[in-house]
Amino acid sequence: MASSAELRRLRRIHRWMEIILPGVIRRIINGRAPQPGWLPRRQLTVVSGDVDLDEGIGAVWLVWRPRAAKAETHTALMELCGEEWQCTGGGSSSDGDLPAGRPAAAQPGQVGMIELGGGAGGLSRAYRLRHPHSIGTAPWIGSNELQVAAEVDHLLLGERRIEVPGNSGLIVVWKSPSTGRGGIRPLIVAVGRDGSELSRIGPQDSMDSYTWAKLSGQ
Repeated sequence: MASSAELRRLRRIHRWMEIILPGVIRRIINGRAPQPGWLPRRQLTVVSGDVDLDEGIGAVWLVWRPRAAKAETHTALMELCGEEWQCTGGGSSSDGDLPAGRPAAAQPGQVGMIELGGGAGGLSRAYRLRHPHSIGTAPWIGSNELQVAAEVDHLLLGERRIEVPGNSGLIVVWKSPSTGRGGIRPLIVAVGRDGSELSRIGPQDSMDSYTWAKLSGQ
């Protein structure tokens, strides 16, 4: 059972999320950097955000008190419910911090072209609000934290193009039919600056094709 101090901490974080997340989503939609100008990075850093407007979904990756001994990582799933963006799920880690730099593949700190980190997911709340008697058919909303090598210019997440930021960490959001145990992550393809495919990671894969090739001596 959580202590009173832990409950107060969780309530404080929840209040912060309610204030920050809708604005972060709007900034991403408008093509701006996700970090609000008024928010000190030493207190809360927005690492990455992703929005799929066609599906009405988004995801945000934040670090509370970055570089501190008690740094915490938080990911939030966002959905467009009616005309408002609402937080509909996510996850937290008490031992997380800001991602490292963005080295080239096969260098220290970066094994593959695409590396999977944590993920979060849940049944679509927006769908359940619209179809309260059809919860069993609600789609799955998922997110994944990724670390991408320096050679990568952008990713293809299914049919959607995602630009890779300057740091190594980014979060991607996706929607799929529910399998009863979760969803099916789309194919992710890493593309170089010349438009060539560098690597890919399938829905059921834990390592990208670049890493598999290196391990098999190709």
